[in-house]
Amino acid sequence: MRAPECFSSRARFCVGRNASFGAMATLTNFRLRKHADYQRVYKTGRKQFGRQMAYFFALRDSEAAARSDTTGPRVGLTVPKALGKAVARNRIKRRMREAVRGAVPLLSAPVDVVLHPKRSVLEAEFAVIEREVQTIFRSVQAATEKRAIAEAPR
Repeated sequence: MRAPECFSSRARFCVGRNASFGAMATLTNFRLRKHADYQRVYKTGRKQFGRQMAYFFALRDSEAAARSDTTGPRVGLTVPKALGKAVARNRIKRRMREAVRGAVPLLSAPVDVVLHPKRSVLEAEFAVIEREVQTIFRSVQAATEKRAIAEAPR
């Protein structure tokens, strides 16, 4: 029996061999990656506060949508050095990424969201973080729908 081509040393990626690989590849489409996009969200977006984190959100305009790979929502994380050393910050980011991964279906509008956790996220239970992210995404979705209705021509 011959091994799939994706296991050879020359293959860069495996396409169409494993269904879970394809599902995993689509999970990263919701990430906000570019520094310019973060800056745009900070400058044009609104800042709100939750119990465990602050968050910024901004609707994507036509210019930002043209540069974007995805048409749906994008989420970014910022964890400042004030929250601890690299090990603690990376732990926060891993926990936050997992909470976002489960809650991103709550967002459907083309909106960019940046989550900025507080120090209390380090000691908080994961279920609390998940609920907080879900609450944030619901409020962002409601705000974007409200803004879309207000901007709709009459």
